[in-house]
Amino acid sequence: MTDIRDRKKDHVELTTDEATQYQQSSGFDQFRFIHNALPEVNFGEISTEASFLGRTFDFPFFISSMTGGYAEAGPVNAIIAEFCEAENLPFGVGSQRAMLEDESLTETFSIVRKKAPNAFICSNIGGAQLFGGLESKKLRLLVDSIEANAVIVHLNPLQELMQPEGDRNFKGILDGIEQLVQQTELPVIVKETGAGISEHTARRLLNAGVEVIDVAGAGGTSWAKVENSRATNTQSNHDFDEWGLPTVYCIRQLSKLEWERSFEIIASGGIRSSFDIAKSLCLGAHFAATAQPVIKSIKQNGYDGLEEWYGKWKKDLRLIMTLLGCRTVQELSEAHLLKI
Repeated sequence: MTDIRDRKKDHVELTTDEATQYQQSSGFDQFRFIHNALPEVNFGEISTEASFLGRTFDFPFFISSMTGGYAEAGPVNAIIAEFCEAENLPFGVGSQRAMLEDESLTETFSIVRKKAPNAFICSNIGGAQLFGGLESKKLRLLVDSIEANAVIVHLNPLQELMQPEGDRNFKGILDGIEQLVQQTELPVIVKETGAGISEHTARRLLNAGVEVIDVAGAGGTSWAKVENSRATNTQSNHDFDEWGLPTVYCIRQLSKLEWERSFEIIASGGIRSSFDIAKSLCLGAHFAATAQPVIKSIKQNGYDGLEEWYGKWKKDLRLIMTLLGCRTVQELSEAHLLKI
């Protein structure tokens, strides 16, 4: 258990280090916005409201799963929860695997609902923990501990393979996801952790009943680099540091499926500004998500740092929309982009 706690703590520390970021681009830099010299909109009337799983939020942005499973995670989760409650934003907790194995860690997660009684909060469990189905008792603890609104299943075969203590067997995860969909009345979201989800994989997930896919493509934090940077990893393999599908490639692949399937796409993996959020929405994503800038802001200046960071991103998106002549985020489309 100590190993899992130490690993979770290492992950949060290392993801804010620029050395663990991909060198390859997420793909957003291949597009520029087509400036509209006659926007015919009023900046004061621009709306950044967007819907996600039937609920309306103030900004098309999801704070990605990151923290939990070690003592120091509680205060960070509390700040994120309080912030999302105030700003009407959805968020997900980090992997709850450690909590399922040691219930004394439950408080590091349950604090979020105490701080955010009305927020949209997602549980989180790894695909490898779903072999043979998740026990009803564990599923109840997973959901009830934070009164979850949805369940996230994270897929991370690359990360696991780079961990000396990581999982090596990935057979049966899809069946486990399908069983989870049948077990719970909550929407199931599946996300990668930075290596991307292809059209082929997305089809299999949708066939299993998944309602939301978070592409989590390459271009942001490289979890191969994170694992290879851990001091306890004596078997590092840097040949896989740049492995993964760029975020933009994943968004474009999955947006093709919308003609035949009803599901929602979250764009994550290298979302580092409102320019990336706007481009994601133009390319077909419904929401964008990130974690690294959030954790970085909290580490630097706590809740105030988070407010300052978010204030700039929200203003920037409204500026972008004004310069494109879009009054709502629903008006953003690929027609507003120039491929260079």
